[in-house]
Amino acid sequence: MIFQRALRRELLSTAGAVFTTLFTITITVMLIRILGQAAGGKVASGDVVSLLGFTALTVMPILLINTGFISVLLVVTRSFQDSEMVVWFTAGMSLTRWIRPVLAFGLPIVVATALLSFVVTPWAHKQSAEFRERYEKREDIAKVSPGKFQESASTDRVFFVEGVSGDSGHVKNIFVNTTQNGRASIVVAKEGTMEFNAAGDKFLVLSKGRRYDGTPTQADFQMMEFEKYGLLVSRQAQAVVGDKSARTLPLSQLIAAPTGANLGELLWRIALPLMAVLLLLIAIPLGFVNPRGGRSSNVLIALLMYVFYSNMISVFQAGVVQGRMSLALGWWPMHVLALATIAMLFSWRLNTNSRHHPLALWAIVKRMIFAPKAAA
Repeated sequence: MIFQRALRRELLSTAGAVFTTLFTITITVMLIRILGQAAGGKVASGDVVSLLGFTALTVMPILLINTGFISVLLVVTRSFQDSEMVVWFTAGMSLTRWIRPVLAFGLPIVVATALLSFVVTPWAHKQSAEFRERYEKREDIAKVSPGKFQESASTDRVFFVEGVSGDSGHVKNIFVNTTQNGRASIVVAKEGTMEFNAAGDKFLVLSKGRRYDGTPTQADFQMMEFEKYGLLVSRQAQAVVGDKSARTLPLSQLIAAPTGANLGELLWRIALPLMAVLLLLIAIPLGFVNPRGGRSSNVLIALLMYVFYSNMISVFQAGVVQGRMSLALGWWPMHVLALATIAMLFSWRLNTNSRHHPLALWAIVKRMIFAPKAAA
């Protein structure tokens, strides 16, 4: 009992440090990317914090899985490195006694991963897509920042406004450069307002301005003054429908519509909590190191195993999406392989004195190869 409490405290403190590190790195990278999108006019600057939160929720299952895996690996490795496991084995205790406290530590991680995978992550993907679509469907003038030239969504118009009111319905000192069929048209005005016509199309009605058509050095150059001039901004607005891809659908809709994409998404959501459990267990035997040697070899092996495990699940997911295999065939092979690997590693660590142990078999092979040469 004392051992389990001490181990749980160490696992929790290590997990806190690991999660903080991973979360900080991930959030920093995401923030830089989203700020770059906001600077490029792809998302609204006011939505940066919301989009950052939604994106963080989408990657949280992977962060939790890695946190549990790395924490157990580091704690077991430290126990071997500090020769605590020697005392543990000398007292007649088995490595399997670590399974229960490790699973008790990992249970909240597994539950949180399942909740995020099946409920929270689809909602976050949907909200993020709706925020982006809502911004894309905003009028070109509404996207313009005061004092900054900005290109329209159709790439044939450049806007500049000196000031925008709070409701974005009134703008002051407007410059609009439109290019159609190779002919440039420039409109400048002191102010403008947004208005709708009977069909629902939106116009920017400019007041007290001028329009210049063509090139001043050409004969067809025209200049006119106006009291009011209507500039079409957007056709009838469409409702925001959001992202309808499989990653945004709730579990009930994935099951109700068993298309390839939906079944592939279902496979991925099932795989995440299973990965969380199996990686916690596989980290126990993988934590073995020689106290007289370094600790880098087992960490490298653990990293390669995690990458292989995750990538192979993605391969099976792609197979289900493309219809090359069914969900019933695709969701379990990698998890069964992970279970077999766990059993093999535990057997390897527990039966070090057995003549069937891989090291013992390798010693026999070496004697068979090198003994005849020594006799000669």
